[in-house]
Amino acid sequence: MDKRQLGRLWPVSTLTLGGGGLGMVWGPTTFEECVATVEAAVEAGIDLIDLAPRYGEGKAEEVVGAAFGGRLPRSVRVTSKCNLGELPPVEIEPTLRRSIEASLGRLKRDHLDLFFLHSNVVPDSVHRARWPDAASRMTLYQTFVDHVLPAFEKLVGEGLIGAWGLTGIGHPDTIIRLLGETPSPAAVQCIANLLDSPGALKFFDGPAKPRTIIAAARARGIGVMGIRAVQAGALTSALDRPLPPEHPEMRDFARAAGFRRLAAEIGMSPAVLAHRYALGMGVDTLVLGVKNRAELAECVAAAAMGPLSPELIGRIDRSVADTAGA
Repeated sequence: MDKRQLGRLWPVSTLTLGGGGLGMVWGPTTFEECVATVEAAVEAGIDLIDLAPRYGEGKAEEVVGAAFGGRLPRSVRVTSKCNLGELPPVEIEPTLRRSIEASLGRLKRDHLDLFFLHSNVVPDSVHRARWPDAASRMTLYQTFVDHVLPAFEKLVGEGLIGAWGLTGIGHPDTIIRLLGETPSPAAVQCIANLLDSPGALKFFDGPAKPRTIIAAARARGIGVMGIRAVQAGALTSALDRPLPPEHPEMRDFARAAGFRRLAAEIGMSPAVLAHRYALGMGVDTLVLGVKNRAELAECVAAAAMGPLSPELIGRIDRSVADTAGA
C-alpha cells in the first residue's frame, strides 16, 4: 500500500483502520470477525489503527489487543482519544491519564503513538449553552489552551504518548484558530467526504468548512487524517442500521441519491467511489469505518485504483450540488 507523510510525524499507509466498525458501532459484526479484520488490514499494508474508548465502550481497543495473539507488529502504530467535555481544570490531567492507562490496558501496550482530544472544541460558554444536548462533548477554546495543551505536552514528555492531536469536528473557525497555536497539534482529524458533511456530529451553525480546515493544517505542516469518507453510511448503497427519517445521516443519504445513480452508471459501488473521492481531498491518510473483511477489501481495492480524474470529480460534485442546502 502507498504511504504518505503524516505532517511532521512519520510516513503512514494511505488507509488507516478506524475503530468505529471494530467497536460494532456501524452495524452488526462479531468480535472474532473484527479481530480477523485487524489482522487482514495489517497484512494488506495498513500500519495505523485509530481507536477510542467510546468505540463500543472499549470493545474496539479490546479487539486490537486480541489481534495477533496480543502482539501487534512493531511497524503498526496505534492512536486513541479522550472526550473531556468542560471539566474543572484540576481534573483535566488526571482524566487524560486515566483514559490513556485504561486504553493501554485493553490494547496490551505501554504507550500510544498519537492521542487525540475527542471533544468538540468550541469558542466559548455561550456556544456551549446553545447546544445543551451536546454540551458533554464540548471543550472551550480557552480551557484547551490553558489546561489541555500543557497536559498533552507533559504526557508527551513522559513518553506515555508520542504526540497529540485534535478531532477537528468542533466549531470550524475555532479548530482553525487552534491549528495556529504554539505548540500546534501534530495531527488533526478532518471530515473528508464529498458532501462536506459531519452529519450528526454537527453542533454549530453555518458550514462545516472541512476543506478549509484541511488546507489550514497542510499549510502548517500538521498531519491530516480524513474521517467519515462515506458519512456514516450515507454515501453507501444502503444504511446498515435503522434511523428515523429526520436523522442527519438519513438526510445525507437522500441528498446522495444522484451520487448513487452516477456510481451505478459508471459501474462502481458508491462506497468505493466515495473512498476514492475522499483520498483526493488533501488528506495524508483516510480512516476506514469497516466492520468486516469484506468491507476492508473493498476499501483496499478502492485505494489501489488510484486518483479519480478531474472530469469524474466534477461529475460527482454536480451530482450533489443541487441538494447542497437540503
